[in-house]
Amino acid sequence: MKLFSLRLTIISSLVLCILFNAEGQNIRKYSNEYLAIGVGARAFGMSNAVAASSEGVTTGYWNPAGLVDQKDKIQLSFMHSNLYGSVANYDYLALSTRTKNDAALAFSMIRLGVDGIPNTTDLIRNGQINYDRVTSFSAVDYALMVSYAQRLLNDKLSIGGTAKIIRRLGGEFAKANGFGIDAGVKYRTDSDWFFAANARDITTTFTAWQVQLTKAEEQTFVQTGNDIPVNSSEITLPSFILGAAKRFTFNDEFSLLTELNADLTTDGRRNTVLQTDMISVAPNFGLEANYSDIIYLRGGIGGFQEVLDLELAQQWTFQPNIGLGLRLKNLIIDYALTDIGDNAAAQYSHVFSISTAINPSSNN
Repeated sequence: MKLFSLRLTIISSLVLCILFNAEGQNIRKYSNEYLAIGVGARAFGMSNAVAASSEGVTTGYWNPAGLVDQKDKIQLSFMHSNLYGSVANYDYLALSTRTKNDAALAFSMIRLGVDGIPNTTDLIRNGQINYDRVTSFSAVDYALMVSYAQRLLNDKLSIGGTAKIIRRLGGEFAKANGFGIDAGVKYRTDSDWFFAANARDITTTFTAWQVQLTKAEEQTFVQTGNDIPVNSSEITLPSFILGAAKRFTFNDEFSLLTELNADLTTDGRRNTVLQTDMISVAPNFGLEANYSDIIYLRGGIGGFQEVLDLELAQQWTFQPNIGLGLRLKNLIIDYALTDIGDNAAAQYSHVFSISTAINPSSNN
């Protein structure tokens, strides 16, 4: 029983170390990576290959320059997903509005939380084990984003930017605040080609951590062989999404949209298709079949990684996704199932999102 209790204490301490341990201000790989998960079931169904074709409320996240393509005066969107086998809850809420014919504004919020994490730092006190002292805490990441877009060049070119405020909490043990800026551009041709680029954390994003541990909690860290977390800061380097999309219109009822995106990161070598010590590139491909702007069938493929199989041989894995969308007048309901067939390391997840229009366009 004592061994089991000690293991619980060690596990709890390790969780806290992973969340809050730092080596002073430095540039970190995968910093604030929760902001790269994506939003909207439409995007998940297309493996997040939507930077060029996205329009409307979710575009504040994917590429703020596309906000001006919104047809409705006001749009609202909400998404909920249980990620990683229901370990984490991922939520998104956004509102966008056309401020005038050639400009648009959006407000978005993201929450990623792991709740009910056991806190066993006070399980053993003065050599005595008391399970009544075991509590729980949540590790929660928030982001608040404000986006603005403006049309240029006879409505073919648009530019946009997003300011984001970051708030991260590790129970009562630590908190972090950060700020960053994204910038995007989008170009549309008369032949329904779309080209886009979105630069995230273009100014680099600075996040400062503040640790709040009691003396008893610090002593638990020492007794379990862990370093005591200290106040620190981290810098997120810029990343880029390049996208090209083409819409094929067959008749008044059927059309097909295809899109290819390339995600470029600058924080060092990652496990992607193209990787160097400076830049790594991950491709994503998605498509969307549209029937009368009522029913949407979607598919995508991405998440290419090289992993070791059971025989320790290297092989490439990928993540195929599918999705379905339904428009009922001013209401759009989207669903996505990620990693169908369990081809990637991540467990499959169900993603639902709903969007609605207020004062909708007469074209809808």
